[in-house]
Amino acid sequence: MKIQAHKTIQSSEISDGLLALQSLDGNERAFEGLFNRYRAALFKFVFNMLRDYDQACDIMQQVFLQLYVSLPKLDTERPLKSWLFHVARNCCLDELRRKRVVRFSELDAYNEEDESNALTFVQDPNPLPEEIVERHDLQERLLRAIQCLPPKFRSVVFLRFAAQLTFPEIGKALGMPEATAKTYFSRAKPLLRASLAS
Repeated sequence: MKIQAHKTIQSSEISDGLLALQSLDGNERAFEGLFNRYRAALFKFVFNMLRDYDQACDIMQQVFLQLYVSLPKLDTERPLKSWLFHVARNCCLDELRRKRVVRFSELDAYNEEDESNALTFVQDPNPLPEEIVERHDLQERLLRAIQCLPPKFRSVVFLRFAAQLTFPEIGKALGMPEATAKTYFSRAKPLLRASLAS
């Protein structure tokens, strides 16, 4: 049991590039390490965009298949996070275009003071019924506010809050300069505030 724990710790310390290179050499555990490193965050991102568990599972398979196929061409000196989110976003957009329905993440709370911790998680496993109703109302209001944002702002807000990406990562994922991502986010905040206030 101690040996497995030690291997897990080592695997989390290995860079994406080294895991990618080991995967190219046929090391299945290395690719599994990449999968385990990003699957939770990617699944949350994909599920929040599609709101469908089965479709999210299908998209996850597509993303990691694309990673496997693209490994020989990828720059192993850079982290794979932005690349994976970019592929996941494109797959989701393709799926949404097919469905012609756009849905966006439900954010638990908007905290202007600390944008990196914008999602507030309830610590009490048994909240009071009033708290549940109040939180659900806030989620619904915030979801409606996000849906009212222009599409270019929605993606940035979603990636910043739900996927917890940095602005450089958002820029890479959306194919825009970091400064543009920051500008879109800054312009989206007053629109969200105004929408929530009304």
